[in-house]
Amino acid sequence: MITSRKRALDELWLDYGITEQGPLDLDGLFGRQAPCHLEIGFGMGDALLEMARAHPENNYLGVEVYLPGIGQLLLDLREMGITNVRIDRRDAMEVLELLPAGSLGRVSLFFPDPWPKKRHQKRRLVQAPFVDKLRRVLAPGGHFHAATDWDAYARQMRGIMEAADGFSNWSGSGNFYPGPVERPLTKFEKRGLRRGHEVRDLLYERI
Repeated sequence: MITSRKRALDELWLDYGITEQGPLDLDGLFGRQAPCHLEIGFGMGDALLEMARAHPENNYLGVEVYLPGIGQLLLDLREMGITNVRIDRRDAMEVLELLPAGSLGRVSLFFPDPWPKKRHQKRRLVQAPFVDKLRRVLAPGGHFHAATDWDAYARQMRGIMEAADGFSNWSGSGNFYPGPVERPLTKFEKRGLRRGHEVRDLLYERI
């Protein structure tokens, strides 16, 4: 890990990182009441950083286990003076368990690990247990926005979401979301596009 990122983990974690072990008190963590959005697996933090900068009226919770990405986001948050972001480095399924019911206005999942080998596909995040937790934490009218450049995973996600109770496809049953896409372009998306992959977006509303 780059030395500056490692130092950021040591020096800035108490400013932006979540250290609580029990249920999460979002108003307490952010020191204010505001709509809270969650990004799962923020990578190097480029999309999360841009969303938080563009929408200071919202609180943003980022979940990531990749330490170099966390370190880089910490550095960028300090440099840009952004204060409406908190970071949790636990597993996403655990974090979803700790969030209050109906506490989120939006959950984003941009370019998750597609686990392309058949024997590994059971590790994909978007499965029925994940959707059950998602349903609990999203407020009515809230949105789940996913994006991937792996067509098979996009179709699997769509099938799982279409079969789930409590969600409505923003683009109509069986369709991918055509846009306009309200998310920053990430390095993972740029890499997929360079490889000729088609990016698929899915947008579901909690009903």
